[in-house]
Parts: sequence; structure tokens; C-alpha cells
Amino acid sequence: MYHFIQKFHSGWAYLALLLLFIASLNSLSGYLTKKEFTPKDRKIALFALISMHIQLFVGLILYFVSPYGKESFGLMEDAALRLTSLEHPLVNIIAIVLITIGWSKHKKATTSETKFKTLYMPYIIALLLVLSRIPWNLWF
Repeated sequence: MYHFIQKFHSGWAYLALLLLFIASLNSLSGYLTKKEFTPKDRKIALFALISMHIQLFVGLILYFVSPYGKESFGLMEDAALRLTSLEHPLVNIIAIVLITIGWSKHKKATTSETKFKTLYMPYIIALLLVLSRIPWNLWF
């Protein structure tokens, strides 16, 4: 069970990061070119939001069934263990909170410029946070 969840979490990460990257670029380009906010733009941002929430859900399950999660308490001297057991989950939760806030704020915005702005800022910050805490040595 653990290995299946781990493989799913790793595989889904590619899709989630790709969608977050596309949504970030789409929102930034929409803001910079001052184009009209369309249902397509809303769907791109929504798919990124949903994929990141699925990634969080699977990641939390993985954390609690992982042998590393159980062993990690009290072993913060090891940088690799600290990354996978503390930094990666914490920073990614913060990133997903930012994405959710951006999504919620964009729904209240009235102009296209404001919608794009409230999406691209938290989405790009979240993307950078997620990329900073990926355990790259386990990915490749």
C-alpha cells in the first residue's frame, strides 16, 4: 500500500506542477496583456487548484503511512530526513493555502485585470515554494 501511494504521489506531482506552471503563466500573461478573463482562464486556474489539493491529500496519506513519517520525530539533525518529514509537507501546505486564497479572491474580483492579478501572484509564489522543497534526489 505504501509503495503504491508513494508512486502515485510522485507521478501526480508532475501533472500538478505542470498545471500550476501553466496556470501561473496564463494568469501572468493575461495580466500583462490586459486581456479579458474568460471561462478558459478560470478552468486552467481551477484545474491547477484541484490537482494541488489532490497532491496534498495523497501526500498527507503518504506521510502517515510512511515509515519515514513515524521515524522522523526527534531526528531533525539529518537534513534529508528533515526535508521529507518537515520542510516538504509544511512548505507545500503553505503553498496550497496561497493557491486557495488566490482562487477565492479572484472570484470576488470584478475586473479581468484584478482577476488575473489575484491569481498570478499567489500561484507563482506557490510554484516557487513547491519547487524549493521538492526532494530532488528522490525524483531522479
